[in-house]
Amino acid sequence: MKAMLMREPGGPEVLSETELPTPAIERPTDLLVRLAAAGVNPIDTKIRARGPLLPDHLTAVPGCDGAGVVEQVGDGVSRFKPGDAVWFCHGGLGGPNGNYAEFIVVDEAVAQPKPRSLDFVHAAAAPLVLITAWEALYDRARLHEGQTVLIHAGAGGVGHVAIQLARLAGARVAATVSSPDKADYVHALGAECAINYREEDLVGAIANWTGGTGVDVAFDTVGPEVFRHTIPAMAVYGDLVSILDPGPVDLKEARNRNLRISLELMLTPQLRNLPDAMAYQGSILRRCGDWFDQNKLQVYVGETFSLAGAAEAHRRIEAGGTKGKLVLTMDSH
Repeated sequence: MKAMLMREPGGPEVLSETELPTPAIERPTDLLVRLAAAGVNPIDTKIRARGPLLPDHLTAVPGCDGAGVVEQVGDGVSRFKPGDAVWFCHGGLGGPNGNYAEFIVVDEAVAQPKPRSLDFVHAAAAPLVLITAWEALYDRARLHEGQTVLIHAGAGGVGHVAIQLARLAGARVAATVSSPDKADYVHALGAECAINYREEDLVGAIANWTGGTGVDVAFDTVGPEVFRHTIPAMAVYGDLVSILDPGPVDLKEARNRNLRISLELMLTPQLRNLPDAMAYQGSILRRCGDWFDQNKLQVYVGETFSLAGAAEAHRRIEAGGTKGKLVLTMDSH
């Protein structure tokens, strides 16, 4: 099969198109999936630059989420048969089992039936960002109806689905953006308040929007500086969740506000080999799939690339400013 392989950490140029053996089913519950498309995520660029998260597998095929058609099933598979269309978040953390390839093996507990309303490109774009936003807002922050929530980088891959999940929970949403075009976009997704961080003061804008109380929940998808600047925009007893390491930070004001601070890494179930947690993430996709088919949820794909164009997709992400998700498509589809 064709796959994009990295043999050492480095720039986008370390990704090379390579012929690899098609992976084989090893466990009774395995599915062999012929991939139609693979999502491209910021974590892919970090793994490429720094090395795989599974350090014993330095030669690696990146790509954490994908969509395709079941080609073969293990003897113990009960939920799928060859020909079924599936989507999932699995692989890409080290070794040859990643989604920048024509085939991948996944456990049936991880895969879910592809939503009928999504083509393969949009289905491949969604799993990692959906699970990340779901776990951050619903599980870590315990978001509920009537709360106010601030979502950073609202037009980004995680941000644009986080806005929608927050609205589906009945929350009021503010989002940070970098341009008027992106402000219009997050408003269309349901955000009441769009804050252009290049031109506006975050704390002041949030104070105006909340009547001075601050937000109940904030979701940092950007990193340390944004995390620190968000603390004074929080309500007392609020929840601040980050998907990145906030680094050294003075927590005095966070403590004075009695904030609950949470970290979210949706890759933990794979990294720690937690089957129940992986199955739970599969259930998240199943519930989100229902919302897609009910037209309550959408995923935006900013641009698609061929499999061989993976390096260029990485360059776009590292340059910053992308809107929605980038996706690789396979020649075989």
